Amino acid sequence: MKIEHFAFNLRFKYPFTISRGTKTHQPTFIVSLEMFGEKGYGEAPAITYYHIPVEKMAADLESKKQMIEKFSFTEPDRFWHFLHHLIPDNAFLVCALDMAAWDLYGKIRKKPLYRCWNLDWQNIPPTDYTIGIDSIDKMLEKMLAKPWPIYKIKLGTDHDGEIMRTLRKHTDAVLRVDANSGWTLQQALDVLPALAECGVEFVEQPLDKDDLPGMRVLFEKSPIPLIADESCVKETDVEKCHGSFHGINIKLTKCSGLTPALRMIKAARKLNMKVMAGGMNESTIGSAAVGHLLPLLDYVDMDGILLLDEDIATGLTIENGKVSLSGKPGLGVEFVGLTVDR
Repeated sequence: MKIEHFAFNLRFKYPFTISRGTKTHQPTFIVSLEMFGEKGYGEAPAITYYHIPVEKMAADLESKKQMIEKFSFTEPDRFWHFLHHLIPDNAFLVCALDMAAWDLYGKIRKKPLYRCWNLDWQNIPPTDYTIGIDSIDKMLEKMLAKPWPIYKIKLGTDHDGEIMRTLRKHTDAVLRVDANSGWTLQQALDVLPALAECGVEFVEQPLDKDDLPGMRVLFEKSPIPLIADESCVKETDVEKCHGSFHGINIKLTKCSGLTPALRMIKAARKLNMKVMAGGMNESTIGSAAVGHLLPLLDYVDMDGILLLDEDIATGLTIENGKVSLSGKPGLGVEFVGLTVDR
């Protein structure tokens, strides 16, 4: 098995602001695994909050490259377990390699991934479109410029209720909210009734990721379903979130790939929790990986390719919330690249 890796810094269409800050570009790390004349691709965006930059992913991969290339690859589950123990402190890199392994596996079997998992392309949830934090006028402008059936509104300001009331006046679309840990318990208790009046479908991560006692209080009092994001990073977090959240949002990069994501979905279903998967502003490569999980999901947030002003792959389209895969084997994407910085 031959490994290559690439780094890109993808430009956003607009500066992207959440409760923790603003960014204009998304650094991302791409790996390829080559075997039997086929190449599989995987991706992990670098997220400042988790302190894993592209440079660390590249350095960790180079330090283990020979061992990984010597691995006798037959199917992705075994490969993930090997990587999980080989690189225990870099879930992002494991995700990129795991994703590439699944892409390679699907290409070798000549099937799209969802068919490798014996899934049918039915009951597919539409993706939302994210409106980042800005002035109320600017947020309204962004929303009106992109007519969409479902919007996810980033909150965490001192005027969140006013933002939502203004947006609701101008759209009948489904509205979701993501606070990105931006509220205290009291702030959440104060603002949730106003959000309920605006018909908000659910709220992601209202409190700090470690404030499970506060979440248990909020879980009992909230008029709106609550979805865990930062509080649900890895497999063992699913059970911890039960009784504090109504559902989980799985991020492939954080949980270390498609292999553990599939297990997290099963675990959440056993607990009667809602299941969402979300992107972290990946290119078409990482977004397509989320796309293959769609038959298993209640909700999805995979609008990264709509927020980015440039892409490095083809094979995924999103129109008015409807996600369409290429139907080709594996992820179904074609890596085209940009200016490469290795």
